[in-house]
Amino acid sequence: MIKILVVDDHPIVRAGVSGLLETEPDFDVVGEAASGEEALALAAATAPDVILMDLRMPGMGGVEATRRLTRQHGQQGGQHPAQGEGAPPRVLVFTTYEDDDEILAAIEAGASGYLVKAGPATELAAGVRAVAAGQTVLAPTIAAQIVARAQKVPVALTPRETQILGLVAEGLSNPAIAVRLHIGESTVKTHLLHVFEKLEVSDRTRAVTRAMELKLLPALPGATAS
Repeated sequence: MIKILVVDDHPIVRAGVSGLLETEPDFDVVGEAASGEEALALAAATAPDVILMDLRMPGMGGVEATRRLTRQHGQQGGQHPAQGEGAPPRVLVFTTYEDDDEILAAIEAGASGYLVKAGPATELAAGVRAVAAGQTVLAPTIAAQIVARAQKVPVALTPRETQILGLVAEGLSNPAIAVRLHIGESTVKTHLLHVFEKLEVSDRTRAVTRAMELKLLPALPGATAS
């Protein structure tokens, strides 16, 4: 039997998913949790083989809960030892969200799979079995997004955009950057808007981390983005 913990903040969704899984002869739903905190506690108490994890929940979300489960067992990137007594649970993200950043964050946190709720019931059952067997599972739409992202034309920032983003990484505000570079604050904002568009992000912090991921900025020890 594959022991499963269902984590979702909507009680009707939890009940529906649990009921669906219980119709499978080799599945045993050992618990339901409404938050990341509850998931961690129940995982310790019930030792599930697979945790079906939603992403956005009150309190601790699914990515952080996945990351903590991963850290507890000393695993990274969804790589786990063979399933068996004492083996860590595997996390299968099951959510309505298909945002690129959330997909990558969940996988980087240690999730072994990512399925969307809009998929067929057979996809969910097959995904649970595959993840329990140590495989990595991605919904077709998710796999297509990851491939498309990998095939995108490399992002290029202008020297001025790189300079401004570097100062953001050092923790400088827009007014401080304007003073440092002897330009208007509106000019700083315009450059940052162009950076956001190129990096496909919506805030300063994510712009810095995304630029570092793409090696457009060096990783700055101790730097903060405000």
